[in-house]
Amino acid sequence: MTTGAAAPESYYERTGEHSFKPTAHAGGAWNTDEQHFSPLAGLVVHAIDGHLAQRPEPLVLARISYDILGRIALDECEITVETLRPGRTIELLEASVVIGGRPVVRARAWLLATLDSSSVADSPHERLPAPEELDVWAMDEEWSGGYVSSVEVRRTPPSRRGRAAAWVSSSVALVAGEPVSALASYVALVDTANGIAVQQDPTAWMFPNLDLTVHLHRRPRGPWTGLDTTVTFGPSGQGLTSSVLHDADGPVGHAEQILTVRPLS
Repeated sequence: MTTGAAAPESYYERTGEHSFKPTAHAGGAWNTDEQHFSPLAGLVVHAIDGHLAQRPEPLVLARISYDILGRIALDECEITVETLRPGRTIELLEASVVIGGRPVVRARAWLLATLDSSSVADSPHERLPAPEELDVWAMDEEWSGGYVSSVEVRRTPPSRRGRAAAWVSSSVALVAGEPVSALASYVALVDTANGIAVQQDPTAWMFPNLDLTVHLHRRPRGPWTGLDTTVTFGPSGQGLTSSVLHDADGPVGHAEQILTVRPLS
């Protein structure tokens, strides 16, 4: 039955128990017929959430590490999750993303049981200025693609190439018509880090990431993902994007991305 109401915009639409179709909002920054990895990373967390839904003892995600195995086409994908190392207090999962019969991403996630360590909770990292204290940065003036056009970015003025801090938010739902955890929505914005503190003009140099590893020391909350980011280029075609991750309450963890650095001409 139709109600006449427009469906909310989303990055993905579910097409089966384990399959999802990307919308134009998931379009990549380097090639518009590919998926930007950021929303796909969040979708993998959403699939993990579904895998854990029936678990009797809740565990929290402490680390997730993604390996990008090849081109991620803007086509329907299937995500499967399996438990590699079951446990009551520590568990290891593996998720696989397949497009057109070919694995394109594999991710492993360590989960931990929770206990009260609030009496010793501390971090040496300073909190970022609040999002409302920073100016909006028109990221789509420097980058193209449906994903970049879908996000709001508030960025500190870069002090030098390869160094910036920013808040990223999106009003686009991760999956149409489905509740999504705060963690999945948060992680869906982390891969934006590689585009906020560029070392070189992306029309002259290509520097896509081959992986993304996120370590968390507490559960983040939205709607903003904070990125205090440093990008380093080495002398032999390698680079590294490193970010301290924040939410409105302060630092929540770290993210690392290895880059392949190549001239475009």
